Order: sequence, then structure tokens, then C-alpha cells
Amino acid sequence: MKAKITVLCENSVFGVASWGATAEHGWAVFLETDQGNFLLDTGQGMTIINNARVFRKDLRNLQGIILSHHHSDHTGGLLAVLQASGPVKVYAHPDIFKDSYSIQIEGKEFDVGMPFKRSILESYGAQFVFVQQYQEIAPGLFLTGEIPRCTTFEKGDPKLVVKGAKGYEQDMIQDDLTVVMETAQGLVVILGCSHAGLVNILNYVREKTGKSGIYAIIGGTHLAFTSQEQLDETTRALKAGAVQKIGVSHCTGMLPALRMLQEFGEKFFFCPVGTVLEV
Repeated sequence: MKAKITVLCENSVFGVASWGATAEHGWAVFLETDQGNFLLDTGQGMTIINNARVFRKDLRNLQGIILSHHHSDHTGGLLAVLQASGPVKVYAHPDIFKDSYSIQIEGKEFDVGMPFKRSILESYGAQFVFVQQYQEIAPGLFLTGEIPRCTTFEKGDPKLVVKGAKGYEQDMIQDDLTVVMETAQGLVVILGCSHAGLVNILNYVREKTGKSGIYAIIGGTHLAFTSQEQLDETTRALKAGAVQKIGVSHCTGMLPALRMLQEFGEKFFFCPVGTVLEV
């Protein structure tokens, strides 16, 4: 597969090449491939349409929309995209519409789930395809489905919760999925937020593809919200693995990103709005 990967939504934007683009706390990536165009996530909805226009990405010509998980900073722009695209397949985990919350300062809850009802989205042309297992959705383009949680140090974020019979319970975000591309340069792994744990994700991708080498990783790693142990162990695993490019963004956080820059040097790149990777 050949592809051009462009970041449309992210927490930061800079550079003359991104003149006119705007930033928000969110994530969306436009995938131009020889199998058609796909959109991974939609940000919160405040920047996706503007930035698609700035970077001349036609949302009317999508083979599919992929939702990495249910959080509103990845799904909030879905309705606006559907208004632009018309009927289109939307690949997502069955948990995409579940209620979930973030526990903020002083114990206050903040709703972080999908902001739209399924019926509304379908009325605008969303054709949901629910994904739980690793599967190919176009030649060379795969979705991981649910990621097995095997490492001992990737424990998720205890501030992200659902309401159970006994009150708040940690949301393990089983709907967290990742995009995998098989390209001439090697595997390209495009993350949402890595709620399953980056090392769990990469180990699963290697298991399913039978390939140990990874050309590029791009996306959110959620290391801004996890323990120092997880950052240390993740860094060690990345150094031990055959990864040629590591591009982080969104929920990674500045200090973990700086750590990766120090550890990986020229292999590392940051991914603000307007970042392009061609493979």
C-alpha cells in the first residue's frame, strides 16, 4: 500500500505550511491511499472542517471513517464530517456509544463519551461497521480491534471511569483500536490514544502480522496520564524493537515527548496539525 498521512486535528499547530489551520485538544488523520481515502477520528469538531479546507482534503470522497474509540475528542467532529461526506461506512467498536466520564478536580465528573446518538448519525449517512477482531478493511489496511492487555505496567488511566452497580469503575476502554498499514517501507501503525498501552498494541500488531520491524508509529500514546514506570518501560520496549520512526502527539504530553526526543534523536518527530508522512 502507498499512502499520504496528514494530521488534520491535534493540540498544536505551527509553521507557515499550516497557515490558516487551527488547533484543539483532539486527533484526526486523513489517509490518502491507493485503495481510497479514509479518515481516522474527527477531533472535537471545532477544527476538522476548517483544516480539511486548509490542507485541501476532500471529505466528500471517503471510503470510510474509522473511530479509534468513543471519547469526544476523537468523535466530536463526526456529525460535521458526515454533513460534508454524505453516506459512508464508519468503522468502530460496538462500545462506541457507551457512557463514560473523566473524574476532574474535586471529584467532579466530566462526560467524555460520544456526543451524538446513533440514530442521529445514521440519519446523516453513517453506516456503522462494528469491529472487535483484527481485520482487513481494504488491501493493506487493517484495524486491530480489541487489544489484549498483557503487560504488567500498562494499567490505563484511573481517572477515566464508567458507572457500575457499585459506583465508579475504571474504564479499561476495550474499544481502543489502532490502524495498521502494510507498505513498501514496512508496517505503519497509526494510533488513536493508545489506551490499551503502546507496548500491548505493538506486540499485538507484531503477533498478527508476523513482522517484527515497524517503519513508523504515529499518534497519541496517553503517556501524559500514566506512571513514570510506564514511560520508562515503554521507552525500553521501543528501544528494543525495530522501529524506524516515532511520531507522537495529542495525549502524549510534552515531558514524555521530550524524553522520546532525547532517547530516539532523529527517529523522533512531533505531530502537530499539518504533519505529513508519505509511505
